[in-house]
Amino acid sequence: MNTSDATAAAREVRRRWRAGEAPDGDVIVYADGSLSVMDLTCFSSPHGLEDPRAERWEWVELLRATAWTAGDWVDVDCVLATCAYAGGRALAGESAAHGSIGWVALTRDDDPGAFAWVAVSGGSNPFAEVTLDETTVTAVSTTGHVWAFPRNAPHQVRITTAPDH
Repeated sequence: MNTSDATAAAREVRRRWRAGEAPDGDVIVYADGSLSVMDLTCFSSPHGLEDPRAERWEWVELLRATAWTAGDWVDVDCVLATCAYAGGRALAGESAAHGSIGWVALTRDDDPGAFAWVAVSGGSNPFAEVTLDETTVTAVSTTGHVWAFPRNAPHQVRITTAPDH
């Protein structure tokens, strides 16, 4: 991809973000216009089939693309939680118009239209809580799954079950 194509892709992604949209599926979209396609998989121990605390979830990166076209875009304008810290703002919510899809984003605190990344998970329930610290954006889904996204490497997310669920 040449520089002008990459600039055009980044501009289109930012335009879609300001319109409250993101690609459908299990993806992370970065401000530079690149896309990470993810796969959400649940593993459970044979002894813990009835116990959700025995589940182990992974969101594994399948591929990273710099040139891509989204087949569908979903609305990400339903914000259920927000948290600001150290110049950043974490946002979390759902795409209610598209089957209650969960999403999490990191933006600049002084300009929520200037995002660093947005993660959309067609396999997750909406995210109702979000916190932000020096290193991590932590979002909790309505089913009690805790997603810990490293601020600078959201594709390395860790997913656990909240202790009280």
